[in-house]
Amino acid sequence: MSEIHKVPASAGADWLLTGFGLLKRAPLALGSLGVLWGVGTSLVLSLAMLAPASLGLVLQFLLILAGPLFMGGMLWAIREVDQGRHARPVHLLQGVQEGRAPHLLVALMPQLIAALVLGALLFVLVGGPAGFQQLSDVMLKINEISQSGVQPDPAQIETLVATLPAGRILLWMVLMLVTFAALTLALFVMPPQVMFENRTGVQALRQSLRASIHNLPAMLVFFVLAFIAIFAIYFAVMIVALIIGMIAGQAAALAVAQLLLMAVLMPVFAGAVYAAWKQMLAPTTADTPSAPTSSGHVFEA
Repeated sequence: MSEIHKVPASAGADWLLTGFGLLKRAPLALGSLGVLWGVGTSLVLSLAMLAPASLGLVLQFLLILAGPLFMGGMLWAIREVDQGRHARPVHLLQGVQEGRAPHLLVALMPQLIAALVLGALLFVLVGGPAGFQQLSDVMLKINEISQSGVQPDPAQIETLVATLPAGRILLWMVLMLVTFAALTLALFVMPPQVMFENRTGVQALRQSLRASIHNLPAMLVFFVLAFIAIFAIYFAVMIVALIIGMIAGQAAALAVAQLLLMAVLMPVFAGAVYAAWKQMLAPTTADTPSAPTSSGHVFEA
């Protein structure tokens, strides 16, 4: 079992730069994997909308299951590029080979448990069925007001909110944020451990949580910079989509925007996770070289 390495806070910036750097080394190969992921997701969602309700739910469930498996495959392709080899579309299927799939799917377990616990907690905090129905009615009325096109009356909104147990709902929101943060830490470097260290899913979750907490400053730096980078990428993609929309129509613009986002965001995020794993957890062997070093220039990304 590999030990947890302490990294400086600046490592969070290095992870993001490494993700961009790996995409820069193989933009077509890695970008095409992101596009394949996006096309597959769009096709399944389209079929789910056209299919009967029961079949649509099954298709959406299968799409959820495919998420961790595709991430494992993307990480495999990222490592191929990092070690000087070529990324290929078949690498997206590496997550289902050599018995990795059940361990990658363990990533869904804490998310399901958290959703069930938070849902039950909300049900209790708002006062059972009656309180839950009141919350639903208030949310529906607020939604109707926002969609009416009329300037909302603050007094009316305040009157609606006053009928709810605001303190308990605020407590639930705080618990939800804490739970989301814990899930993020536990899942961050979980997939590369399964893919490259042959850990079980539960071991990888536990080790990811420990490593992320041990390097919390680097994690915070990474997520702040990642948020800024996502905003910048989204802004650039929207400009491209606007131009395409004027030429080919709004539907084509939305499709291209979605594929461009997947082609950039998925390889960059997978590359950052791979770099974080190598710095925090990866054993030092000939097969797992040290993480690529960045030039130190933040504007390079």
